[in-house]
Amino acid sequence: MSSDDKSPPRKRLSREERRRQLLDMAWQMVREEGTDALSLGRLAEQAGVTKPVVYDHFETRMGLLVALYQEYDARQTAMLDTALACAEATLESRARVIAEAYVDCVMTQGREIPGVSAALAGSPEMEALKRAYEGPFLEKCRLALAPFAARGDVGAAGLRVLLGAAEALSLAAAGGELDAIEAKQELQATIVAMVGRH
Repeated sequence: MSSDDKSPPRKRLSREERRRQLLDMAWQMVREEGTDALSLGRLAEQAGVTKPVVYDHFETRMGLLVALYQEYDARQTAMLDTALACAEATLESRARVIAEAYVDCVMTQGREIPGVSAALAGSPEMEALKRAYEGPFLEKCRLALAPFAARGDVGAAGLRVLLGAAEALSLAAAGGELDAIEAKQELQATIVAMVGRH
């Protein structure tokens, strides 16, 4: 190789930058090839790094899937927090922003998050993640909706109705079974009706 062919030295990524690169590549792989194609070895190959680099960040395939789910949940939490902060103090407005934030977040991840969730389904890691993330989400919804409940609060059963409807409608929209607008409107109506019963 002549001195004219030298390419500039590659910039070494910080640990945080490398993790970001690997997560971005993992999301891309899931989007293009599905969750089954996601392995630490394939991720290393696609990211142009050695396997030990990937293993240093995630240790196992399950660890990578957990990291993807955690990132999705953080995005969902941020969207909900922003939406609630801007919502009018009416039941319809708060129900609408909860519905829109939930559906929009799932739609942003397209078909990726159902695949990640399915790959984690039944694992102890997924059960722990769901418990860790559902509690704060349901509490935010309870606090936002309680002022409009006839009894002054929304019970656990009502919050479970909200969560179940949000998951089912969002996944149906992401899968193309429903239009996203229809999913949001139905979820908003479900939330308003549920609060009206409490």
